[in-house]
Amino acid sequence: MTASLPRQTASPGEPPRPAENPRHKARRRALTLLIIVLLIGVPAGYLVISANQSRNSGKDKEAKYSATGLTAGWPSKVQRRLYQVSVPHPADHIAYYETNNWKTSRLYVQFRTNAAGLDSFLQTMGARSDELKKNDIAISARDQKVSGWRFTGPGPWWGLTHAQKNPAPTQDVIVNMSDPNYPMVYVVSRTVP
Repeated sequence: MTASLPRQTASPGEPPRPAENPRHKARRRALTLLIIVLLIGVPAGYLVISANQSRNSGKDKEAKYSATGLTAGWPSKVQRRLYQVSVPHPADHIAYYETNNWKTSRLYVQFRTNAAGLDSFLQTMGARSDELKKNDIAISARDQKVSGWRFTGPGPWWGLTHAQKNPAPTQDVIVNMSDPNYPMVYVVSRTVP
C-alpha cells in the first residue's frame, strides 16, 4: 500500500487557477522543445564545425610540411623575410620549397617576371643586374637535385652568388634569359640557424 501525498492547498484569498487550455499547453511544450534544441543543438553543431576545421587545418599543414618538391604558390611572408627572397610584382609561375635541418635551412623559389621585376628583385637582395655572369650556374648540383631544376634547356643562363655573413642568408641565383622580356628566376637562399 502506498501512502498518498498531501495536496498543497491554495492560499487563502487566492482564486483557484483555471484548467490549462489545450492550445496553450501545446504552445508551452513547443517552446520548451525549442529551448532544449537551442541549448543542446547549437553548441553541438559548433563543436562539429570546429572539429572539422581543426582537422582540415592539420591536413593542410601536414601536406605542406611533407612536400618533397616545389609547391606552386607564394612562400609565406615570414619565409620571404627570413631568407631575404622578395618575389617582385608582377610575377607568375611561382613555386617554392623549404628544407630545414640542424645545420642549414634552404628556401628554393622560382618565378617569372619582367625586366623591371628582375632589377627590383636583385636590388632588394642587395645585388645588381650587372653582377650576373653569363653561363654561371651558381646553384649547386645538390640543390638542383633537391629542387628538380635542370639548367640544360635553351638559355642563355646568367648567375650570381650573393654571399653574406651568417646569420644573414646567402643566395644563389640563376636567370634564364631565353625571353629577355620575361626572365625566369631560380633562387636558393640558405641560412645557418
